[in-house]
Amino acid sequence: MSQPLRVAAVVPSYDGRDWLARCLPRLAAQSRPFDEIVVVDDGSSDGTAGWLRAAWPHVRVVEAGRNGGFARAANRGVAAAGPDCDAVALINNDVELEPAWLEHAAAALEGDPGAAAVATKMVSLADPSVLDDCGDVLRRDGICEQRGRGRADDGRWDEPGEVFGACAGAALFRRAPFAAAGGFEERFGAYLEDVDLALRLRLGGWRCRYEPRAVARHFNGASADGDRIVAAVERNTLLLCARAFPARWWLGPVLYRQLARAARCAQGGELRAFLAGAARAVPALPAFVGERRALRRGAVVPIERVVPARAYRGPRAGGHPASGF
Repeated sequence: MSQPLRVAAVVPSYDGRDWLARCLPRLAAQSRPFDEIVVVDDGSSDGTAGWLRAAWPHVRVVEAGRNGGFARAANRGVAAAGPDCDAVALINNDVELEPAWLEHAAAALEGDPGAAAVATKMVSLADPSVLDDCGDVLRRDGICEQRGRGRADDGRWDEPGEVFGACAGAALFRRAPFAAAGGFEERFGAYLEDVDLALRLRLGGWRCRYEPRAVARHFNGASADGDRIVAAVERNTLLLCARAFPARWWLGPVLYRQLARAARCAQGGELRAFLAGAARAVPALPAFVGERRALRRGAVVPIERVVPARAYRGPRAGGHPASGF
């Protein structure tokens, strides 16, 4: 029988001291204790680092120095975890874990040597009867569908199994493949960095498990405004597709989805943010396109298998009730 994994919790935080006051006690109260807790203070101005050292002396504090975004902070935290930690749990500061979260998530990872990550059941902190994310599914139109999002937690997502990827708001990663894949793409800043990592892990032949008994309550949007999210998601969607997707997908599902999203954003008063995100992607596109060959050359599994054909329009396309697609 193999030895249990040693697991570090990594919590990136920017001006989130009040959220940490709720998050950290839940990390400390796990039925299977974390072997280490690391908080990355991503250039906060609310005294987070000093407060942590006074109130939580056993937590390792990493000061990023300047605000560089979730991806950079998460990578710093994973690198700072002790060398004996085999796995890392990425936890948003606005997440509260149920007591057996790590117990179930770690068991899922230990039970599948071919899994690089475990997606957990994320529910709304305000209303735990509403789902937030039950594992991610990437479509050929560039949209990442968050399974169950916005729907009632009525048992439909209570079966463990394999999913495309895990939302990094509350997920467990095997450290070696995380590092071998290069960690989170820091040029993304925030949003879709976990989808991009999941894609690279899947291309490398790794799986992601979904464990519904590991439950995390997520506030969702504690530190971001809608326009900023729209712009960031649009920019990073284009960059992800530019590096990984075949040209024939761009001329079909990606183009369709871009037009549909533009129309939806125009209806919702978010067109300016959508266009701003697209404009922000343009300077970075040549670099991402230039990395396509290396990504394909290093793939163990072809992208056509990693992102199988699914409906990208109509009722069978998936999404959540407010998607409008």
